[in-house]
Amino acid sequence: MPTIHGNGTGGSTGGRRRGRPRAATSLSEINVVPLVDVMLVLLIIFMVAAPMMQRGMDVSLPVSRRSDQLVAERLFVTIGLTFREDRIVQVGDDMVRLEVLAERMRQELDASASREVFVRGDGDITYRELVSVIDELKAGGVSDVGLVTALPTEP
Repeated sequence: MPTIHGNGTGGSTGGRRRGRPRAATSLSEINVVPLVDVMLVLLIIFMVAAPMMQRGMDVSLPVSRRSDQLVAERLFVTIGLTFREDRIVQVGDDMVRLEVLAERMRQELDASASREVFVRGDGDITYRELVSVIDELKAGGVSDVGLVTALPTEP
């Protein structure tokens, strides 16, 4: 049970001066140095982790001896090896299911003057899988489909 001490003249005051009320001080300031330290560490972690999260589809392109260099401003459709299981292709930077690829091509080609698309496909996909993607591209209004291959390495 707490005891109550009066400010009177009798008894021990526990080391306090008489007649002067005890002022309670509270720390009402925020110490910003630890906050800044934590924020800088989090900033560094996210700066290192952000490029690792932006990753495209892994594709092993077939090699062609007579291929031309392409301009990077074209629309690319990438068919990865996982296409067999999930039926998903990559249009630019977005993943698109094969069932909605024709509609997506209509939307992409409305904003573009060119009606050509370049297809990057893994070397291990089958001809049937490649043709099914090209059929959907043609249904979406694509007039020219180019196949992208890797340039041969110099010995």
